[in-house]
Amino acid sequence: MSWFVDVFSAYLYGLKVVAITLAIMMLISGLDDLIIDIVYWFRRAVRAVTVYRRHQHMDYQALYKPDEKPLAIMVPAWNETGVIGNMAELAAMTLDYENYHIFVGTYPNDPDTQRDVDEVCARFPNVHKVVCARPGPTSKADCLNNILDAITQFERSANFTFAGFILHDAEDVISPMELRLFNYLVDRKDLIQIPVYPFERKWHHFTSMSYIDEFAELHGKDVPVREAIAGQVPSAGVGTCFSRRAVMALLADGDGIAFDVQSLTEDYDIGFRLKAKGMTEVFVRFPVVDAEARRSRKFLQRARSSSVICVREYFPDTFTTAMRQKSRWIIGIVFQGFKTHRWTKSPTLNYFLWRDRKGAISNFLSFFAMIIMIQLVLLLIYQRVWPDAWQFLSIFTGGPWLVTLLWMNFALMVNRILQRIIFVTVYYGLTQGLLSVLRLFWGNLINFMANWRALRQVIQHGDPRRVAWDKTTHDFPSVTGENRALRPLGQILLEHQVITAEQLEFALTHRVIGLRLGGSLMHQGLITAEQLAVALAEQSGVKMESIDAWEIDSTLIENMPAAIALRYAVLPLRFEENVLIVASEEGIDPVSLSALERKMRCAVKYVIVPRGQVVTGLRYWYARHRGKDSRELLRSAVAKGWLTPQQADALWQQYVPRQLLFAEVLTSLGHINNSSMNALLLRHERSEKPLGEFLVDEGVVTQATLNQVLQLQQELQLSMPELLKNAGFTDLQLEELQQQQEQEHA
Repeated sequence: MSWFVDVFSAYLYGLKVVAITLAIMMLISGLDDLIIDIVYWFRRAVRAVTVYRRHQHMDYQALYKPDEKPLAIMVPAWNETGVIGNMAELAAMTLDYENYHIFVGTYPNDPDTQRDVDEVCARFPNVHKVVCARPGPTSKADCLNNILDAITQFERSANFTFAGFILHDAEDVISPMELRLFNYLVDRKDLIQIPVYPFERKWHHFTSMSYIDEFAELHGKDVPVREAIAGQVPSAGVGTCFSRRAVMALLADGDGIAFDVQSLTEDYDIGFRLKAKGMTEVFVRFPVVDAEARRSRKFLQRARSSSVICVREYFPDTFTTAMRQKSRWIIGIVFQGFKTHRWTKSPTLNYFLWRDRKGAISNFLSFFAMIIMIQLVLLLIYQRVWPDAWQFLSIFTGGPWLVTLLWMNFALMVNRILQRIIFVTVYYGLTQGLLSVLRLFWGNLINFMANWRALRQVIQHGDPRRVAWDKTTHDFPSVTGENRALRPLGQILLEHQVITAEQLEFALTHRVIGLRLGGSLMHQGLITAEQLAVALAEQSGVKMESIDAWEIDSTLIENMPAAIALRYAVLPLRFEENVLIVASEEGIDPVSLSALERKMRCAVKYVIVPRGQVVTGLRYWYARHRGKDSRELLRSAVAKGWLTPQQADALWQQYVPRQLLFAEVLTSLGHINNSSMNALLLRHERSEKPLGEFLVDEGVVTQATLNQVLQLQQELQLSMPELLKNAGFTDLQLEELQQQQEQEHA
């Protein structure tokens, strides 16, 4: 037994040497963290007694002042079946913004994701599928480069440019006010980063819950201090907005390639590249504090901290997936970052580079310190509890300096735990703040194994830039069930036996120029306006009605501003249980419907009405530049006894279905696609000019094109004087009716 005691004593001596070495290294790391703590709390105290005594916190209503600029959201998608649809659905329902487009990067060898994205694109006109040039998986950076290339092509075809380019993943839940915030800042800042706060799971999901601890402290304290001291912000890869100036500079710098395809953390890389170009970067913690945010707080949860505009998502919930994800971060930030970004001339920037890279050491330190502590606790329990236990000298005997070192480390450890509790509590509540202490040990184990895996991969490949992209799968919160793609209109008409397959084929191959398929079928006399409305209603999953726009309550008309009615081509019909029912001649996409609800400040549903009923109603109630009232001509003719009421009604039924909007002709001709038309209509809302004149002034179309479209619109439409002539009216009768109408309006 004596040999065992000798061996164990020697082991304890070796453990003492290791423990002292670790204690010294942990002191250095702990003091480094303490500096960030001191700067954060000092800066917060100073701002509380200076800035915020003179100025109120900016209210979130200020984000509504700037016009909505076009924003592009870039989403790489590899094996994201069933996720992107939920993201688009949730964005459409919750985003308090309308002028945005989502570009989803897919791969040619991922047909399932492509099929999902196709279904989403059918429902959401602002979602666009991008197919990468090479089979996947390549890298996130390569996918983003393909998306950027598609965006520039879209801009050329749509005749407008995006002001901001936003990074998101398919599993992200976007804050309702995020795009408002980016829209407010993108003219002044080149990189805008908002916080990431993982969703909570049940308390025993230690792996995914360890992420909430790390991100709460990182984005609550560390990154704000980094921005304040060094003026540099590392992108989180999600919730990042780049200005157009930044993206163009990156494209020019890389000869058309913005993102480093060999980097596993291309987002981190770009933050340094933009800083080197002298561009401005900002980390924004902007709270949206309303009555609901104050009412639904947990114990000790801070209203302003817990209501910041941020990105929410579920992080990996298994040890293996978390380890893989974190090892990818370590390779990209520590090993690839060290090779790509050397030490700079800026001491402050070098300091944060050191903090980024010390993780490769501190993760090992924390784990080994935990192992040593466990051994010492077990030894202490043995000596105190076991009868006649062997008594060993403490491995921490060695003079006052060692005791001081240990007490300093103990104080720093207590501070670290306290800081973690504070920052988790202000966002997630006290319960999660206290549970973060238990998760420290599990988080240390994950980080250690991720460090070990990263080191092994780098050694195995010989060069950190050769390590392949190892994508991590995520969960997405359930929204509304299955995505529903729109059924083709022709298929619905065939099922209703309204047309034959031969007639559909003829209509598709001989479409009337300037009209969509439904309008073309009507113009050719193959279907009626009512049959088209029934098919469109079934396609959109709504009801079909027939209305008389002249009978709408004028109070409803007054409550809907002309800019809104004309923008969405709708007429208000009635309220049903506090839900506004509006009439439309075609389906309204979820993004536009949500925007309509926000602008009307009430729930909105729509019904499909036969062609021309909304167009004629808009001209009567809302037209900015009204022409002659065609219905008044008929009434005047009836009053003079030149027509019977039945004849007038028959002429009106001929007239209405042949009325169409200028925008339909313009988009049908291919001069502007529907997506860019929506963006232009948003800008036109605040203009007093006719749409055609506005488009010419904006440089979207030429005057010659405008004249061509207006002429075609007149040819496709029926005019009331033309109908009256066909009914036997003379030129003198028509002139008399028109003069009478002018006198009445005068």
